[in-house]
Amino acid sequence: MQDWVLETKDLTRKFDEQVAVDGINLHVPKGSIYGLLGRNGAGKTTTLRMIMNLVKPTSGEIEVFGKKLNGNEKQIYPRIGSIIETPGFYQNLTGRENLAILARLRGIHRSDAIEYALSRVGLDKEPRKIVSQYSLGMKQRLGIAAAIMHEPELLILDEPINGLDPIGIQEMRSFLENLCKEKHVTIVISSHILTEIEQLADFIGIIHEGKLLEEITIEDLRKRNRKYIEFQVSNENKAVMLIEKHFNINDYEVREKGNIRVYSHLGQQGQINKMFVENDIEVLKINMSEDRLEDYFVNLIGGGTIA
Repeated sequence: MQDWVLETKDLTRKFDEQVAVDGINLHVPKGSIYGLLGRNGAGKTTTLRMIMNLVKPTSGEIEVFGKKLNGNEKQIYPRIGSIIETPGFYQNLTGRENLAILARLRGIHRSDAIEYALSRVGLDKEPRKIVSQYSLGMKQRLGIAAAIMHEPELLILDEPINGLDPIGIQEMRSFLENLCKEKHVTIVISSHILTEIEQLADFIGIIHEGKLLEEITIEDLRKRNRKYIEFQVSNENKAVMLIEKHFNINDYEVREKGNIRVYSHLGQQGQINKMFVENDIEVLKINMSEDRLEDYFVNLIGGGTIA
């Protein structure tokens, strides 16, 4: 049985007659980075707000660490860190001073908690700089420092790379990857930026108009988007025997209407075609293709783009 850190069951939220989140079932594996991907307004933030008890579900259940959230909030929430909305900080104080206030409010008594959090996000090098002098990227990192100060087991981040420059995005990606691998923190990150989620996540949930369309591992997603040579032939059974015998090809897929996708020997379509013809196999079409991830998502959501 899979060890889910976070699971939702038919989670739904309505605002009057509008259905913002429509019966979604999330499954977040322990020790993974889970990307919740969808357009702006797809329902990502509302879903995360329900998990963090900022919005009450209309119906459905949430389980965290194997327990129902409802009734176990006091045991569960201290084990979670989150940034759902832009964190508010005192602009005239340093990052360290802001975290010290939060630590007192939260009852965090570890003497090294603040230094730990600042060093993890790379904000320990400029201790005297006040928050009003921070760049957007530094403010985002300070928000994450506040979220990880108590060393949570689950970190929930809503669009944490919004507004960051390329260097800031790269730093954020590296930080989150290290946090997951080194500290074994499970991370849920929402985004509408396909390329970033692809580079960061182990699992992806695709949400569109409040519905969860698919959950898929990044490994399986990439397998669906490999380069291939596709032959449409008159006799696919004979063709398969020939490519195995003459080219030692084993990485292929037989599809409908006599189509064979060959995932190896790219660039050798001429030789393979010649072999088919010499063996009385009619080749109706040859196509060299590479499905793009953007095409995959466009097809899945029925048009338009993610970002």
